[in-house]
This record gives sequence, C-alpha cells and structure tokens, in this order.
Amino acid sequence: MIKKEMIAMLLAGGQGSRLGVLTAKVAKPAVSFGGKYRIIDFPLSNCINSGVDTVGVVTWYQPLRLNTHIGIGIPWDLDRNIGGVTILSPYEKNADSEWHTGTANAIYQNLDYMESFHPDYVLILSGDHIYKMDYEVMLSFHKSHKADVTVAAMPVPVEEAHRFKIVVADREGQITRFEEKAEKPGSHLASMGIYIFSWPVLKDALIQLSRQPDCDFDRHIIPYCHANGRRMSLYEYNGYWKDAGTLDSYWKANMELIDIIPELNLYEEYWKIYTNCMHLPPQYISQEGVVDRSIISNGSEIYGEVHSSVLGAGVTIGKGSVIRDSVIMRDVEIGEDCVIEKAIIAENVGIGDRVVIGIGSDIPNRMRPDIYNGGLSVIGEDSRIPSGVQIGKNTAVSGRTSAADYVDRVLPSGETLIKAGDRA
Repeated sequence: MIKKEMIAMLLAGGQGSRLGVLTAKVAKPAVSFGGKYRIIDFPLSNCINSGVDTVGVVTWYQPLRLNTHIGIGIPWDLDRNIGGVTILSPYEKNADSEWHTGTANAIYQNLDYMESFHPDYVLILSGDHIYKMDYEVMLSFHKSHKADVTVAAMPVPVEEAHRFKIVVADREGQITRFEEKAEKPGSHLASMGIYIFSWPVLKDALIQLSRQPDCDFDRHIIPYCHANGRRMSLYEYNGYWKDAGTLDSYWKANMELIDIIPELNLYEEYWKIYTNCMHLPPQYISQEGVVDRSIISNGSEIYGEVHSSVLGAGVTIGKGSVIRDSVIMRDVEIGEDCVIEKAIIAENVGIGDRVVIGIGSDIPNRMRPDIYNGGLSVIGEDSRIPSGVQIGKNTAVSGRTSAADYVDRVLPSGETLIKAGDRA
C-alpha cells in the first residue's frame, strides 16, 4: 500500500481576469515572473524544499502552457515513481459529473487521487501566489496544536483589512471567527488561502458539500468545519507573500526584485526557486549596450539601453532603443530607436522600429479602468506593433496590429486596441 504522510493539492486553474490581456491565453499561474520564472514555480519549489514530494496540480483554465512547463516535474525533483507531480485535469466520471465549479469542487473531483496515497494530512495551495514558505514547519504546528484544520494567515495593515478574509483567534491560537469586509476588524491577520487538513476531516467536508453549487474553500469548506466544531488553528506567517492579482501589483512585485536589498531574495542557496529552464546561450550586451539595475535573462541580446527593468529569456533590444521601468517577458523582439517606459509586454511580441510606448497623461482607461491603471501600458501575448507608432498610458493592445489601426499613428492614453478574436 502506498502511504504518504502529507500530500499537496495545488490549485492552478485561476483565470486571473484582473491581469487583462496577460491572461487572455494562459492561466495566471503560468504567467512569467522575474525574468526566468513562472508564478507556479514558487509553490512547487516550496513543496520540494519542504519535503513534500507528492503534488497534484489541479487545472481547468488554459492548461496547455502549465502542462508543458511542468512536464513530469524534473526541475523540481518531482519526477517520482511513487508520488511526484501529477497534472489533474477535469474529466467526465459519470452522467452527473460537471466541470470544476469552485476551488473545493475541483479538489472533490480528485478524491480518488488523494485516497490512493492514504495521507494523514492534505496541504491545499494556490498556484498563483509569490512567496517562500516551509510547509514542514506549518505541519509541525498543525500536529502540536492537535488541529483538524490549520489556516495560514499574515498581518496586513488595518486600513486594508477590509479587502481580505480576516481570521480572529483566541490566546491559544484557536480560530473563533472569520470576518469579511468588516468596518472594525477584530484582527489584522488575513487568510492566505493556504490550509492543512487532517485527511478524514477534509474528506468528510468535501463529501458533505459535494452538492453545494460553486463549492469554495473560503466560503464553504472552512465555515462548514468551523460550524461542526472542528479544531481550527491559526498559523501566523511573517515572511514575503504577494498575490500579484492586478497589473499594478504584478508590475510592483517585479520591480521589487531589482531593489538594492529585495524583500524576495531569489539568490538564496538554502531555499532555491526552481523552474523549467530553456537551453539558451548566455545573455549578450553589445559595445553600445547599457544595462543598469535590471534583471536580464539568458538568451537576451542588448544593443540599446535597459534601465530598472526585468527582461525574460530570448529578448532582443535593438540599437538606439531605451527601456525603462518595464517588465518584458520572454521571446520579445524590440526594434531600433524605440522608447518604452513603464510597460508590461507579454511573451512573443514583436515591436517595430521607432515605437514609443508610455507617453501622454495618466488618464483612466475608458473600457476597463478597473484593470488598466497605474500609468501602465500593456501589450498582450503574440502581438505585433508596427513601426513608427506611439502608445499612451493606461492602454491595452492585443493582436497583430497594423499602422491603419492607429489614428495618426497614435493610440492615446486610456484607449484599448484589441484585434478580433483576442480578449481585453
């Protein structure tokens, strides 16, 4: 009989709609981050660094990029005969089966997978957060408190507490209640969406709530366990943790990596972040090239200037071009004499010569002011930008555009240019 003390279930189906065109073709966990990584690399690396060698990755939205990236788990030492990493896609079990309708429902549909390892504990993780955490320490806490459920939470500013699900506990660390959008929260500790369940408790909750529409951990499973008298402990985490769920927070998280002393240190020997590295040549900086306070990934060629930016693998910056305060993902080709400031450019984008991005005033986006803000210019995956055009702030461009798509060769600040078939 196969027996694992703790297995992890990694929820990696997030659409990440608040990232706009960046997630039109990929799930949020597959979005590039920090030059060479993808967001899902962080929880996967945390698992193997914590000694968790059995991970089920639950996918449902745009899974192809994730499946290709994870493969059989070699970069994370998760290519195991027993355990390792397994991609768990939705499938039809019977006439009553349905597509994943919530995070807990997605886990419920994989009961057989979990049961096959006869675990004592199940770790529930989100695949779209950027952080380092030792799950073994959290498990020891769970055991020492004789908990049925342990909820990880971290301090947030009191003025921002209304944005989170707040966890309130007594002096012994036992959770007494949860609060959401409270004007005067009883705690400053926000749930991180990271849970350890004793397996019988999780199994019972999933089965009992199997008919619950859109069954979700925060809204259904955790309240069910609390209402049924399960022993629930609060695990306070005080390290780095980011939910890069908006374009502004995603851009800031990348920019923090190039601080003199970054909060998230990617260069630690004892807690490495692993990824599926492409076999690329080293970066090349020409005699005319200038690089200042930036991350430049393998295979990139710099013939212009790069300042305070994060560049992915295989990026080419043409002669005379200047890049500032920008995130440029892998396989982007930028022509000559371009000026790009405070932009996010997704993978496999081609930009012609003499293109200017990030001009104009910081006015709200007319179509989606809730997404495209903060003065950012965003270019979606596989897009083409013709030579000689100018693109303003708080803009979104997606698709193979031509000069005819730009009135007087300009896309003003606050405008959106989405070609047919693409999503804003």
